[in-house]
Amino acid sequence: MAFFFHLKRILHKYFLPLFLLLSLLVWFTAFSGGKLKSFHISLAPTQTLYKGDSLKDELNILVKASNRIDTPKPKEECPQESPLLRGAVKLTFEPSLTLKDVEEENKEVTEGQYEPLDCTSRQSVAILIPHRNRERHLLYILHHLHPFLQRQQLHYSIYIIQQAGDETFNRAKLLNVGYLEALKDYDWDCFIFHDVDLVPENDHNLYVCDEQPKHLVVGRNATGYKLRYKGYFGGVTALTKDQFYQVNGFSNAYWGWGGEDDDLRIRVELQKMKIVRPPSDVARYTMVFHNRDSGNEINKYRMELLRKTQHVWRKDGINSCSYKTLSIQRLPLYVNVTVDIGKP
Repeated sequence: MAFFFHLKRILHKYFLPLFLLLSLLVWFTAFSGGKLKSFHISLAPTQTLYKGDSLKDELNILVKASNRIDTPKPKEECPQESPLLRGAVKLTFEPSLTLKDVEEENKEVTEGQYEPLDCTSRQSVAILIPHRNRERHLLYILHHLHPFLQRQQLHYSIYIIQQAGDETFNRAKLLNVGYLEALKDYDWDCFIFHDVDLVPENDHNLYVCDEQPKHLVVGRNATGYKLRYKGYFGGVTALTKDQFYQVNGFSNAYWGWGGEDDDLRIRVELQKMKIVRPPSDVARYTMVFHNRDSGNEINKYRMELLRKTQHVWRKDGINSCSYKTLSIQRLPLYVNVTVDIGKP
């Protein structure tokens, strides 16, 4: 009898704690494994389960809480000045460099496009490069430009606009094509119109657009790092989507070398815009030397065309740019747009 008396006292004293412990173990066993994260969430101080809640209601609350925790926080905007900038860097142009080498160095780039992982870029930028028969220059610009743009924490894509055939080269019309084709992919904020043979030396020369059209080539090695002439607006220029639309883009009439960049400057001035430039010690480029291409001879009509700019700019530009798209290749490092732009 004494044994049963003591057993009764023990059970009476520890019954409730034992019952709660066994209940917790049963509950944990039933919902362990895939629900382990939810179990921890249910113990959070902000979670309250009221008496009478069904198991279904409880699970619904736990799933909602889990979803709130698993949802990634929106990325903050990238800083005004990227902490990755290095300033002036020594450029190299190795004869042994291959396209595969450049691809290996830029594995974060997909189909020519890159976006910072840890912040949201302040601008989305399309880089447009007109091209024909300059494969070595293209390789060098890709090799330097991708890390240059990534250090600036930009969301960007590089478009190479290839002129098919052997007719006289038309840089301006190819850039109009690039603008129109790039906007089919994405609503880019900013467009950089970029020659294939100019490589930027200093990553403080930011490839972003300003409140006014921006000229990025103040100096280059071929001119002793001085502006080629007063009013020069060629080589590399930056205009927003709306600025370029407002001036109706480039003229389509400049076949051969020269004149189209001055035409664009006149269009900008006609719209009462002001051209801005970075400091001269920053806006420096190395020009990769080459002989003048066959099919890109000096345009002997360029001065005559410039005298007509103020009269024809409204009807000669992106609103009258006719071309035939032959192919669009989304390669690892760039989007290759090959077009037939007709004849002079």
